[in-house]
Amino acid sequence: MSIVNPAIGGIIGRILDNLERVMSGQSVPLRQILAAFLAGGHVLIEDNPGTGKTTLAKALARSVNASFKRVQFTPDLLPSDILGVSVFNPKEQNFAFHPGPIFTQILLADEINRASPRTQSALLEAMAEAQVTVEGKTSRLDDLFFVIATQNPVEFRGTYPLPEAQMDRFAVRLSLGYVSQEDEMALVAAQGQQHPLDTLAACVEVADILALRTAVKTVRVSQELLAYIVSIARATRTAAGVQLGAGPRASLALTRMAQGLALVEGMEFVTPDHVRALAVPVLAHRLALDPQARFSGTTASAIVHTILRSTPAPT
Repeated sequence: MSIVNPAIGGIIGRILDNLERVMSGQSVPLRQILAAFLAGGHVLIEDNPGTGKTTLAKALARSVNASFKRVQFTPDLLPSDILGVSVFNPKEQNFAFHPGPIFTQILLADEINRASPRTQSALLEAMAEAQVTVEGKTSRLDDLFFVIATQNPVEFRGTYPLPEAQMDRFAVRLSLGYVSQEDEMALVAAQGQQHPLDTLAACVEVADILALRTAVKTVRVSQELLAYIVSIARATRTAAGVQLGAGPRASLALTRMAQGLALVEGMEFVTPDHVRALAVPVLAHRLALDPQARFSGTTASAIVHTILRSTPAPT
């Protein structure tokens, strides 16, 4: 069923077209990332180097005419490098606060697992409450504030695993993966003269995105579907091999992400297919497996897939 207001579909279509000019062959992850953006949830992209993680973040920021900051996480990065610091002004004889890169609309936290847990935790308050407290003063972040964090899943030397509390602040964990041979050939050909980002222009304004975030909340979720979502999340808490299951925040994230995906796909209500498509990206990274399960090769994604097969969906 089409959305009542066709202007919404037009805005979403323009954003997707813009992103696909730069990220061809990535239709599914692009729709899921856009769903998270419209749902107000932050994204963790876990993928190999060179798959376009940084390019995607830049393309999204340019498409919506939003301010964009990138922080390269390293072992010596300090919380003040992200949040900001007060600097003494000898002329005025006072301290002036210099805001850090977190005071932006779209923040790319590149290779987030290379920073110490102390520095990683600097993002916790910002991601959970859209505010930052520095030296006892609390400042609100922009209404659009959106974090895209990246990490390399195969290189662990010099990295610090994200703690469970940090992982739980990401609405969804995605992987872009490698594109098909045809798409990769098209990508190489397109960058023969210049990068597609160089000619990418804004196609919507920040006000349009804020309006879409309001529209996401109006996408209908039936009581039967809410029960289905909660049943899936609760099943992770008692699944074999799971030491820490998904909490109520996961149920909320799965509901809001499903509403976002429904809006992106031009629907005015959530279907079981939306929930099934997002269950693994939303829930798997929130599960902590016990040592025996990890050593036996069990993965959190496999556990969520098993739960989906055993949980009846509403018809």
